[in-house]
Amino acid sequence: MKRVIVTGGSGFIGTHLVSHLIKQGHQVLNLDKNTPLNPEHEKFHRPADILDAAALHNEFDSFRPQWMFHLAARTDCDETTTVEAGYAVNTVGAANVLAAAAASPSLERALITSSQYVCRPGHPPSDDQDYCPHTVYGWSKVETERATRRAGLKCPWVMVRPTNIWGPWHLRYRKQVWRAIQRGFYLHPGGEPVVRSYGYVGNVVRQMAGLMEADTAKINGKTFYVGDAPRDLRDWVNGFSLALRGRPVTVVPRPLLRTVALAGDLIGKVRGREFLIHSSRYRSMITSDQAPMSATFELLGPGPITLDDAVAETVQWLRSYDGHDRLRF
Repeated sequence: MKRVIVTGGSGFIGTHLVSHLIKQGHQVLNLDKNTPLNPEHEKFHRPADILDAAALHNEFDSFRPQWMFHLAARTDCDETTTVEAGYAVNTVGAANVLAAAAASPSLERALITSSQYVCRPGHPPSDDQDYCPHTVYGWSKVETERATRRAGLKCPWVMVRPTNIWGPWHLRYRKQVWRAIQRGFYLHPGGEPVVRSYGYVGNVVRQMAGLMEADTAKINGKTFYVGDAPRDLRDWVNGFSLALRGRPVTVVPRPLLRTVALAGDLIGKVRGREFLIHSSRYRSMITSDQAPMSATFELLGPGPITLDDAVAETVQWLRSYDGHDRLRF
């Protein structure tokens, strides 16, 4: 068993990764400025801001990690800011983590988390350094990847690019997507299938742990997408609609849905906050985005948790989660 540092272990994916590592018997230290989503993880948590380089070095020196999973990041998409002003945690913070890792003599392996958004939808990368982001967030993760390659890590390392990851503890999906489906507000675009790369978080953390245990020659310095096989988005939303309200989602012709989105733009301006459907969301709903998953599946195989089981686990969490926002499922 290993001594494992997880940066960002209080977040959505981090919460599941910490649980998975604990179940495997590893000694885990979660470095995160936020308290854990799961209160049961408090004893594994130490408050830490990755923008504080000196504090990070102290944590690495005292814990002497053998593995490191770097997940700490800003992950929302804010197009009103810049990489430098808004996403310092993904640039300066990532560089600080990598410097602490490079200086740690005990470290045997490192996994650094990037994003599929280092390439825009519809641009399959030709190699690991073929970048084509379309958001400020995507550019910030390009900088994370570049910092990793010049960090001089002395141990084997691997990069992962999560796809659209979902599951229990995803609070934004809970408030937005799943709540809209549960109330019957979600409208699915008709026409040709929208094929997306989604990933159930239970499968994704198994892939991340599997990469740390894989043959060094097969992972060192390489980049892997993590998630499940691409599927028709309609299958995913229907799974939740049937589980939450007992019927499939409503399918709407695209011209009509676009009209609703344009009306949503106007309503949003009047209300001063986004309406449920607006033009940006409509474009996202009709855009296919398939990540190149073959290398991951060839090395690790497909995830063991099926869509039906993953939906059931997530719905069980939705109905049991005691949030403070008055949402009920």
